[in-house]
Amino acid sequence: MKGGRDVAISKVYVQMRKRITAVPGQVLRVKDIARLLVDEEEIALEELPVLRYEQDLGNLAVVDLMDVLHVLKQAKDQVQVESVGLTHTIVEMKKDRKVPVLLYATLVWILLFIGSGLAIMNFHADVSMEDVHQRIYYLMTGMKNAHPLIMQIPYSFGIGIGMLLFFNHLFNRKFNEEPSPLELEVFLYQENMDQFVIDHEKAKKNGKGSPDEPHR
Repeated sequence: MKGGRDVAISKVYVQMRKRITAVPGQVLRVKDIARLLVDEEEIALEELPVLRYEQDLGNLAVVDLMDVLHVLKQAKDQVQVESVGLTHTIVEMKKDRKVPVLLYATLVWILLFIGSGLAIMNFHADVSMEDVHQRIYYLMTGMKNAHPLIMQIPYSFGIGIGMLLFFNHLFNRKFNEEPSPLELEVFLYQENMDQFVIDHEKAKKNGKGSPDEPHR
């Protein structure tokens, strides 16, 4: 209360975005870095500039929740801020793709195809799969066959179908909504990378170097 009159205090809910992209020289505003839930008369808070993303910040930069709160408090003193969720936003430099996506994907596909094919062939050579097929064919028919194709052909198709079911993908189509093991590994890798970037940037701001460096 000031001078016998109530002072209206606005409440703002802030939810930091997990990761955004920006080009060098771009001014990042509150709405770019975080989601705001505000009254209609306070919608202008979303347009407040937080920082200018420059080349010297590197390919990855981190914006702290405190930076956003500082900007909001400076613009409007009578505001009550409630944070929800994350406390950091990772800013990634947006790069122009010099190599066409289709060409890049084709090269990766060829490498994976050759590598996986060699891995399967080496595995079969190590366990003598051909001898195993010949032995099973003999046990089932009582006849010896150096090339039991009736077993080898279905077995080959079974490997491909099994991999499709295991990875839950056929090109862009998924067989069900469950994440594949590869998607889980990529997700965990990205989570660990994001956490490392956040810790690394915080350590640099505090003058402690990399988070994996021993402190003396």
